[in-house]
Amino acid sequence: MIRRRSNLFQTFFIIVIVVMFVWATFPFYWGIVTSLKDREDINLWFKISLPWLTFKPTAENWIEELKLPEMRNALFNSLTAAFFSTAIAVFLGSLAGYALARFRFEKIKNKDITIWFFSQRVLPPVVIAIPFFIMMKNLHLFDTRTALVLSYTTFNLPFAVIIMRSLFLEIPPEMEEAALVDGYTRFGAFFKVALPLSAPALISTSLICLAAAWNEFLFALFLTSKNAVTIPVLISGGEHSRGVEFWLVGTRAMMAMLPPTLMALLVQRFIVRGLTFGAVKG
Repeated sequence: MIRRRSNLFQTFFIIVIVVMFVWATFPFYWGIVTSLKDREDINLWFKISLPWLTFKPTAENWIEELKLPEMRNALFNSLTAAFFSTAIAVFLGSLAGYALARFRFEKIKNKDITIWFFSQRVLPPVVIAIPFFIMMKNLHLFDTRTALVLSYTTFNLPFAVIIMRSLFLEIPPEMEEAALVDGYTRFGAFFKVALPLSAPALISTSLICLAAAWNEFLFALFLTSKNAVTIPVLISGGEHSRGVEFWLVGTRAMMAMLPPTLMALLVQRFIVRGLTFGAVKG
């Protein structure tokens, strides 16, 4: 009886895993297949189809999209905004995280500062979207990459601070104290000892911040109109008066997924180690 229940549980568990896998991977399947279809075959997109079996794949959609100036401009805007905002957020987040891990503040306690950073992660972005829009208009930064970099840095910085603080709590302070004895300044000990030891967390934090900035839609929609349009905003423009152009949406979605996916594959060995640093630290 116990074995029978165990077998039923395992069967149910396997079914749940398969359903979740199909649910999670179906958008990728749809995007890849749609981007390789001829426009005449798009009407059949509701049916399960496989390249070379039910239709002849073509790269025409990819070639046409890459020829479009607006597509190349959107790719460049997304890359620029994501890269610079990630670099600034990780750099400032490392400094702030190190300070919270190594020093004790009196007027405002370290715990309170950390909780404040946590609160910024749960703050709905739409709350500050309109104030950001007004500020960028007054600063004459509307529809510029600078506005995107500033906004992306704002919502990525709390995450970088929290992760880097947890990491520095894992690093024994005696290693930095030894560097101070050898004549290093506090900044020297940070850059020469603490920062190199935090390489896995730096890479994983950078990748997550990069993905968040790359996929960001709300601020890009509010703060751009033409010159600084990013990939997510461009994808949302696939709907026209004659309907949704699925070949454009599928191709653009795959182009948007390709850069972060390739980057994640290149640094995947650092991701798990970096994210598990400080997992048990408060």
